[in-house]
Amino acid sequence: MKHLNELKIFNDKTVRTIWDEKQEKWFFSIIDVVYVLTESERSRKYWNDLKIKLRKEGSQVSENIGRLKLLSSDGKMRTTDVADTEQLFRLIQSIPSPKAEHFKLWLAQIASERIDEMQDPELTIDRALEQYVKLGYSESWINQRLKSIEIRNELTNEWKNRGLSKGIHFATLTDIISKAWSGNTTKEYKILKGLKKENLRDNMTNTELILNMLAEASTKEISQVIQPESFEENKTVAHQGGTVANVALIELEKRTGKKVVTSLNSKKSIDSIS
Repeated sequence: MKHLNELKIFNDKTVRTIWDEKQEKWFFSIIDVVYVLTESERSRKYWNDLKIKLRKEGSQVSENIGRLKLLSSDGKMRTTDVADTEQLFRLIQSIPSPKAEHFKLWLAQIASERIDEMQDPELTIDRALEQYVKLGYSESWINQRLKSIEIRNELTNEWKNRGLSKGIHFATLTDIISKAWSGNTTKEYKILKGLKKENLRDNMTNTELILNMLAEASTKEISQVIQPESFEENKTVAHQGGTVANVALIELEKRTGKKVVTSLNSKKSIDSIS
């Protein structure tokens, strides 16, 4: 069963989603949906209480909820409750919120867009561009971000060709690359920028994005030449790729006298990402 993880934007808030190719369905993180509708900082507890309430009422909705692995705030893939579009429509009826009707329209739009994208894959990039524009990112940053997605996909395809699997393998190698060029693992990087559920790359400055792209592109190029066979060999390649970008970082900081990796992020200053 092949899954595609994506972040969707609703009213400037992210909702983790996953596309199941076998079932041809979107599944949504229920905790994220609860937070979007209620803005409760205890959305996990809200959902747990709602499940108990629904069971007492004899509702079958909570009993049919699925569990899939989604990227958590600590950068790891963790199993969480998910619901498809139909299930969410039913759950929303049990969550008092002035945003409910607007959210239902948004869900219907997501389903429609997926059908369009399957017929024309280029629309996927167009949708991403539209979302970043809505969030207020500059044109130059958006161009870098879309390019970074392309480079990341090329790297993960290379890892797949080497027999590696998503999850722990990808996460470990990503951390090695990040640590080698920036001095921070993904988790440490997010802490530095004051992030929780937000996507790290969506909160990098232009320069940080460029160096991260250089690190990942270098890792892919080295891998294609060396052709590592074991996970340990892939870890060595990942470190080498990250080091290439670290050399550039050191030289840039030497020339400018400014730190490249900082706490600046899009929440603090969109203008800084330009």
